[in-house]
Amino acid sequence: MIQQCLRLALGALLAVSGLGLVHAKGRAIQPDDFLRFATVASPQVSPDGKWVAYTVSTVDRDRDESRTALWLASWDGQQQLQLTKDLKDVDSPRFSPDGRFIAFLATPAGAEKVQVMLLDRGSGETRSLTSASDGINSIAWSPDGKRLLLVQHGGMADDDGASAKPPKPIVIDAMHFKQDITGYVPAGAWKRLFLLDVESRKLEGLTSEQDGIADHPAWSPDSRRVAYVRTRSFGPDQDGREDIVLIDVAAGSTPQVLARVYSPNAQHLSWSPDGRQLAYLEGLEPRLSAYISDRLLVRPVAEGEAHLAAPALDRGILDYAWQSDGRAMLTIVEDDTVSYPARIDLRSGKVERLISGKFATIEMSSTGRQAAFVVSDDHTAGEVHVLDGRVLRRVTHHGDALLSELELGPVEDISFKSADGSEVHGLLVKPADHVEGHKIPTILWIHGGPAGHDEHSLPLDGYPLQFERQFLAAQGYAVLAINYRGSSGRGAKFQQAIASDWCHLEVEDLRAAVDYVISRGLADPERLGIGGWSYGGILTDCTIASDTRFKAAVSGAGSSNQLTMFGSDQYAQQYLNELGGPWQDLQPWLKVSYGFFHAERIKTPTLFLGGEKDFNVPIAGGEQMYQALRMLGIPTQLVVYPGQYHIFTRPSYIVDRAQRVREWYARYLK
Repeated sequence: MIQQCLRLALGALLAVSGLGLVHAKGRAIQPDDFLRFATVASPQVSPDGKWVAYTVSTVDRDRDESRTALWLASWDGQQQLQLTKDLKDVDSPRFSPDGRFIAFLATPAGAEKVQVMLLDRGSGETRSLTSASDGINSIAWSPDGKRLLLVQHGGMADDDGASAKPPKPIVIDAMHFKQDITGYVPAGAWKRLFLLDVESRKLEGLTSEQDGIADHPAWSPDSRRVAYVRTRSFGPDQDGREDIVLIDVAAGSTPQVLARVYSPNAQHLSWSPDGRQLAYLEGLEPRLSAYISDRLLVRPVAEGEAHLAAPALDRGILDYAWQSDGRAMLTIVEDDTVSYPARIDLRSGKVERLISGKFATIEMSSTGRQAAFVVSDDHTAGEVHVLDGRVLRRVTHHGDALLSELELGPVEDISFKSADGSEVHGLLVKPADHVEGHKIPTILWIHGGPAGHDEHSLPLDGYPLQFERQFLAAQGYAVLAINYRGSSGRGAKFQQAIASDWCHLEVEDLRAAVDYVISRGLADPERLGIGGWSYGGILTDCTIASDTRFKAAVSGAGSSNQLTMFGSDQYAQQYLNELGGPWQDLQPWLKVSYGFFHAERIKTPTLFLGGEKDFNVPIAGGEQMYQALRMLGIPTQLVVYPGQYHIFTRPSYIVDRAQRVREWYARYLK
């Protein structure tokens, strides 16, 4: 075991209250603070339960890029150690079954591709186990500790681009042929399972390209079989389903289909401790694929039917793990502005919330007896917490230095009625120095998805959507974050209410939220702003086309003319299943394109933002709305960020975006 450890002296400065910090009066957030957040992710509990490995991403300002390192924290939180320093793209730490090694993914110095790395915890030595020229997506140790199971992909459009002059033409032969960040998915692109012998470093294929696209593998407890997900092309098959497949870990084995299920948001397969059952997640039929809350199913491997682990649960399962006795699951449940650890009794289906409070839980790791999570609340960024009885005990403090300087605004749960009487919930963030009874400018900041939700948290991933609320509040605005219909966390009926009917009920809910804060005497009705990213940008466009009260708008990575998005973005299958082809019936397409076809009603000065290489919501969506408002004489501006995808990766652009958003609102609201 490595002896040298970093001990964190917390002292009185970091007095802990619940999950968050009690802050002394500090300064307001500045755009440059976006560069100082440390993003904690990928927790992994050691087999003996004494340590948690995880990753920490920070910004290298000189290189203008994010850097990720592997860290280790003791279970009691007294010791923390940075294990890697000169590697890039560190991800997916995995302890060997005996706990001696940590395998992980990273790009070594001088390499162009991510490789499988192995860290010896005894000597501290790190070495590469692969020299792959293809991409590696994930790794998993065999229970006997002899092999690693790899998911590799190849044949992508950019594989030859660096050396070929000119690049080869991209031949397309699939419905789902483009994906944000990945780029174009040409004919011949593949994703396969490989076995890596740790001692000899020999790599051999477990599946072939003829077997289809293989992903999300899971070892059986006896190391003899692997379960994985198979589709015929990247993404779900055209019927919205995917195969759950079993294959023996032996040369020449033939895959056998165990089940065929509707694809969930994020699949995860897991064998029961005795190897007799397989758990997996399932979504809904293609017509409702955009409004999925993942359901947890358990199925016998030999014979028998699958059953829901929690039949009465009308909430999404974000992650899960078998408990060591095989009688229960530890899960993360998404529920109305929070997400929390829960226990599901597999015999009764009863769901028991383990921790109360207002916080968000996004990732977990469990040995079957002990578990670690990444957890955030309104005033604390995501940090590793361990489940200690009925307490989430925090063991890392990477965000404390920055947060101790800042004065964050109070966050309030709100509830109100929409136009049709439906109850809608959300969050209200006020400036830290707000004096009750004073009317202030108010910004409606809209989350994306739509199947996401605003929750009690600070940023938990690379794009600080949640941090935007506190940033805007620090500029003197009240900020509304509304879980409009279509959002997750309120059950299937609430989430599916907007299917085939975008820019209708959501807009009613958002307008009702503004009415609510005006009626409270908080929002100044003459100084209202609106904005959002992705579906939040889409809703910004259609809301300002139906409500002229807003004096300033920011539409990020949005679109309004959905007819032009068909075939240009990555959602062709959703459009066809939910709306039908525009050649079949044009009316539904015109209805969901309300913002563009009623642009003449817009009176709000609007800033449009987006990434040049965004395949999720292509920049053309913002360009079209910008051009329309420009022609109509409405103050507008378009900012295109070169080389950026739907989620920005260049830190300086994230700062630039924050500055432009602040300046736009200040120009028209102050």
